[in-house]
Amino acid sequence: MLRTVKTENGFVRGTPAADPRITAFKGIPFAAPPVGDLRWKAPQPAADWEGVRDCLEFAPISVQNIPGLNKDDIYTREWNVDPEIPMDEDCLYLNVWTPAKSADEKLPVYVWYFGGGLQVGNPAEMEFDGERLARRGIVVVTVNYRVNVFGFLTHPEITAESPDAPANFGHLDQQAGLLWTKRNIAAFGGDPDTITIGGQSAGGMSVLAQLNCPANKGNIQGAIVESGIFMGFYQPRMLETLADAEKRGEDFFRFLGVKDLKEARALPAEYIRDKNIEYQGRWGTVTDGLFQPDNYMESLRKGKLLDVPLMMGYTDDEFFAAPEATTMEELKALAKERFGEKAEEFLSLIKADEGLEAAKQNASVSTIKNAVHGAYRLMEDNGMQSPRYFYGFGPEIPGWDHPGAFHSSDLWFFFETLAKCWRPFTGKHYDLARQMCNYWANFVKTGDPNGDDADGTPMEKWDAYTKDSPACMGFRDMPKAEIQHVSELEEFLIASQIK
Repeated sequence: MLRTVKTENGFVRGTPAADPRITAFKGIPFAAPPVGDLRWKAPQPAADWEGVRDCLEFAPISVQNIPGLNKDDIYTREWNVDPEIPMDEDCLYLNVWTPAKSADEKLPVYVWYFGGGLQVGNPAEMEFDGERLARRGIVVVTVNYRVNVFGFLTHPEITAESPDAPANFGHLDQQAGLLWTKRNIAAFGGDPDTITIGGQSAGGMSVLAQLNCPANKGNIQGAIVESGIFMGFYQPRMLETLADAEKRGEDFFRFLGVKDLKEARALPAEYIRDKNIEYQGRWGTVTDGLFQPDNYMESLRKGKLLDVPLMMGYTDDEFFAAPEATTMEELKALAKERFGEKAEEFLSLIKADEGLEAAKQNASVSTIKNAVHGAYRLMEDNGMQSPRYFYGFGPEIPGWDHPGAFHSSDLWFFFETLAKCWRPFTGKHYDLARQMCNYWANFVKTGDPNGDDADGTPMEKWDAYTKDSPACMGFRDMPKAEIQHVSELEEFLIASQIK
């Protein structure tokens, strides 16, 4: 097994995973610590080291709200269980799981970005163990990145100082992890020309952001977006410009009590974190004209995303949207503002004559499921040639809280890490997870999820999605192929988004 590997900066030593045929390298630096004058700058090259660096434990997580404190929160119960997990602004490290015995195997590579709204999260969460995927013959890389105000603040002084990289530092960290993988993964037995990127929730949105970066062309051969594409059917399109984001940055500096960037960089990270919590700041992707030439949804409409094999899907019980109206007059005004001359058609579709509450219930739709439909239609209309695969996830999730197929519940399954969870999963769940992990690994290998189960029998055939045949793989009791048509209302709402 590969236990010691030479990277561009020096030798690293890994440790056997639970399966000793897999080696895990944890906490490999892929960029310089983003501290001091490097706070709010694009990631810089990591320093070289002498000797062999032990990479046996996860590096500290990026600075964020302390996890594991809110015992009423479902994500605290699931995986954010440790309030004492090490946290540091020096956080640009990644992790590698490899099954390779030598450096010349050229195995397919999966680069993973965690979710958490770009505000929280880390690759040390227990569900993100890459061992089970690696056992299927791929190299798995999980990348840490800066989040919240540390990863996504913008300010006029930052722009003036770094006009070539004024924003989106967390996404630039993700990209730096991808490029490090491109340069170094061959030493771990991986193929630098067969890299699939993937992520869930904000990690999935981050995948779309990477596909929306023209500089990534040639570095990405496939992409997986789990619950990471959204369409605000009842909200106006909000596109924050760099100038808009800079104004928020100026306001935050005033809230911090600093007069300039130098003073802000001199503050302790914990102080900035705590002031950001008080400020209730949410910082995210900015259309900066550089890393993000346009908002990814606008790029979708224009056919400008990178054209690679793509898998996207949703869970059954996440993120439904309905009109926010307290009176029928407000509902009608919203319909007029949002749908213009088609307002009456919309009101008819939701049966507004049945009363406000019934109309709002009738109007409730899945924002992610329908966003996938809309995105795939746009891609086909724009002539994108790569195959696209669609899934829905909705098995019974056990536990005293009866949570349904909640947002992120699928993480346990496609990483096949159910045994780490407190929930009383049974045989059917393990069977489903095994096959989901198979599909994901197959997609990473070939851009096609189809293949055989562990006993050599073919798994359920998963067809690519087209407008004429909107194929979907349903992961519920067991994988089941279906054709997923949308309702008349969903058709109306999707059309309103993709025009």
